[in-house]
This record gives sequence, structure tokens and C-alpha cells, in this order.
Amino acid sequence: MLMKILIALAVIVIVFVVVVALRPSEYRVARTLMISAPAAAVFAQVNDFHKWDAWNPWAKIDPAMKQTYAGAPAGAGAVYTWTGNKEVGEGRMTLAESRPHELIRIDLEFLKPFAATSIAEFTFKPEGNQTVVTWSMAGKVNFVARVIHLFVDMDKMIGANFEQGLADMKSVVEGQRSLSR
Repeated sequence: MLMKILIALAVIVIVFVVVVALRPSEYRVARTLMISAPAAAVFAQVNDFHKWDAWNPWAKIDPAMKQTYAGAPAGAGAVYTWTGNKEVGEGRMTLAESRPHELIRIDLEFLKPFAATSIAEFTFKPEGNQTVVTWSMAGKVNFVARVIHLFVDMDKMIGANFEQGLADMKSVVEGQRSLSR
């Protein structure tokens, strides 16, 4: 009887390991929004970490979050670090690439609640007097993270924050445009 229980447990563990091993080794979350402003105005909101407080969804989740800035004041080389509550965690963003009105690439290093690295990108595509903005994040998923992803959907978890951030960015940028008219 004990042998049957041990064999059954071994089979369950093996099936679980195989299921986890077959999960994707990378993830990507992306959201897109049309903003009624030129690409230069939208780009300026992302290219300077100091401007993120106006639309960063995680700053609203933890208003007491500790934030620091280093490196370049804006553009490539700018660094932003944060330490917040358990929902926000702790990490560091380094603006790695800045192509005016086109692309911003950010190296993300999460320290808490779990260590991970990811790449965030913002692309800006002009369409007349409007700009299509896409905010994406991608990264590799190790075995432990694959186990977590069995129960937590990254797209649902982060996607809602991206949607809120883009909506807030739209309000900020379009509000600035209406003031300057």
C-alpha cells in the first residue's frame, strides 16, 4: 500500500514538472492607446523619469513609495529606483535607449518581492495629429517563475496597470495641449 502511494506521488511530481517545463520560457505584455498629441509631446513624458509620477500606475498604488533618480536627467543613462509596499516592491529602471519620438527602451531590474529582469519598451507612431503609443514589457521566465505563472497570468496582472498608466498619460498630455492652445 505504501509503495502504491509513493509511486502515485512520484507520478504526480513528474507530471507537474513536465507541465511546468513545457510552459513558455518568455513572457510579453503590451498595451496600445491613441493619444491626441504629437509624438514629441508623448515621448517627453516617458523620456524623463521625473515626469512619470503624473501617470505611473504604481505611484498611485503606493503614494508613500521612496523614489530616487540618478545618472542623466533624461534620456539614455537616466536611472530611477523605487522601494515600496508589497504590491510595488523594489527595483531599478535604467533608460537604455532613447530615439526621439520613436522608441524608448528601459532595462528593468526587480529586487523584491522577487528578483527578475525585464525589458520595457515604449513606441510612438505618429498618425496625423495623434500618436499611437505602445507600452510593452518582456522577459525570460525561469522554472520557479513558470510555476508561479501557472497560477498568475502576467498579462492580466500587469496589463491592467499598463492600461491605467496609458490612460493617465493621455490625460496629462492632452491636458497640456489644451492649455497651450
